[in-house]
Amino acid sequence: MSLSDSLLPQPGHLYVVATPIGNLSDLTERARAILGAVDVIACEDTRTTGPFLTRLGLRRELVSYHEHNEAEAAERLVERLAAGASMAVVSDAGTPGLSDPGFRLVRACRRRNLPVVPVPGASALTAVLSASGLPTNGFLFVGFLPPKSSARVAFFEKYRDFDYTLVLYESCHRIEKALAEIVTTLGPERAVCVAREVTKLYETFLVGPAGEVQARLARGSLKGEFVLVISPAGFVL
Repeated sequence: MSLSDSLLPQPGHLYVVATPIGNLSDLTERARAILGAVDVIACEDTRTTGPFLTRLGLRRELVSYHEHNEAEAAERLVERLAAGASMAVVSDAGTPGLSDPGFRLVRACRRRNLPVVPVPGASALTAVLSASGLPTNGFLFVGFLPPKSSARVAFFEKYRDFDYTLVLYESCHRIEKALAEIVTTLGPERAVCVAREVTKLYETFLVGPAGEVQARLARGSLKGEFVLVISPAGFVL
């Protein structure tokens, strides 16, 4: 397949398109071409994707596809694909299906033997892991932890002696609590990385023993989106 061919969406194909997590320059040439040519874009929030496309100078049909209507919407979208429409699925930011809507639509396509094509790009998960300085030979991505403290503590206790790095997302409302629970459960010397607003203007990486990172976090801004990386037991930076 030539480069020009890869930029042309094909009938009946679903394209899983990664969009920037902050810096618009991170959108790939291929992603832009696909978004500008598919028949329809399934998006997490039309109020986010609409202005994003406008900044790119693109106008396409948008269909709302989010966590509250995923099951029902996936079946309708698959029928359009089966009828020959080309389609892209995007989340508000990053790669669809990774703690964002997309999984059910992809699964529905696989069940119907409809082609699914990844259009890779930005992902907070891989971006932070690659720049954390913590081991990357193996890792477990767990998305968002439960909102209740007792459930988070139970998770940390379960993976206290896990052999690989843990990666998770956390909200600005719970990041301090989560870090305090790590200090209490895994110990203040456990190496961690707390990344905030990755690829955005106020990108911040705090890396070091959990107790030190906890103190540094308390002195900084808690606004924005966070990724938390936890090293295996015994790892020393």
